[in-house]
Amino acid sequence: MISRRNIRVKVMQSLYTMDSMSSDINTAEAVRQLKKQIDQTRKLFVYLVYFLSEVARYAEKDALKKASKHLPTEQDLNVNTKIVGNQLLWKIVEEQSYVAACTETKPQLLIDEELLKKTYQALVQSEEYIDYTGLQSREKKGEKDILEFIFTDLMLPNENFISHVEEYFINWDDDAEMMNILILNFLQKPASYNFNEFVSKEKWDFAKGLLETTIEKKEVTLELLKPKLKNWDADRIAALDLIIIEMGISEFLFFETIPTRVTINEYIDLAKDYSTPQSGQFINGILDNIHKELSAEGKINKKTFKNSTL
Repeated sequence: MISRRNIRVKVMQSLYTMDSMSSDINTAEAVRQLKKQIDQTRKLFVYLVYFLSEVARYAEKDALKKASKHLPTEQDLNVNTKIVGNQLLWKIVEEQSYVAACTETKPQLLIDEELLKKTYQALVQSEEYIDYTGLQSREKKGEKDILEFIFTDLMLPNENFISHVEEYFINWDDDAEMMNILILNFLQKPASYNFNEFVSKEKWDFAKGLLETTIEKKEVTLELLKPKLKNWDADRIAALDLIIIEMGISEFLFFETIPTRVTINEYIDLAKDYSTPQSGQFINGILDNIHKELSAEGKINKKTFKNSTL
């Protein structure tokens, strides 16, 4: 379900957390930390899908509440509940792995009913919702677009919603960008997602291998790095930059199916997104330099497998 880039982010975060706690990283503990981080990310993803679906389904609750008034108005008796029958919504809420994930993680215990209500009210007042309910047809694009609108325009920009999520998920800041991509991809192709297999075995093996290799080969990577620093002391490099460089060198040397250009580009992007403004250019120069040296010495041996996802 999550991409290779997501895996690298999780490994990077785990290494950074462990490094912040101790200069001597225990490999077994780092693997446990990685599993914990991935599990937290999975729970956050489930909750975001749950909240999104509950906003859409609130129309039925709103209609029943208004119709049960002592003296309901004509407007109370004619609440438009088209979104409750949203075909994409029901594909999601009836999907077996999603149901199982909700049973396991119990997102309903975290829901803020007042926030849910206000989000629904903002939806009802939006032009997008008025246009959606005004159409008699149910086109796939329209069904997807209204759910996407709830997430991107009503949930993410809402400071109260973000505060609510942060209260229960300390990993929100780390995972916000990832969640945005995951949710939008999920709404595009929900059938391709398995909530019971957030990380496939192949990707978990990659994650675990990258984590363990980066830790166990730290001395090797530092020996390659130090000559490239010139007047810089390795201790003066931003901790996150150092971790990113170590991960990149590990991929050069020990992950034979990953093209070196892919590795360099991936870690430049991670540096830009998660480290300092200058980190992308700095890491590009370091990794490119080390790559050229290793290639010249014949120390990089890559294999090509057409069906490989690594």
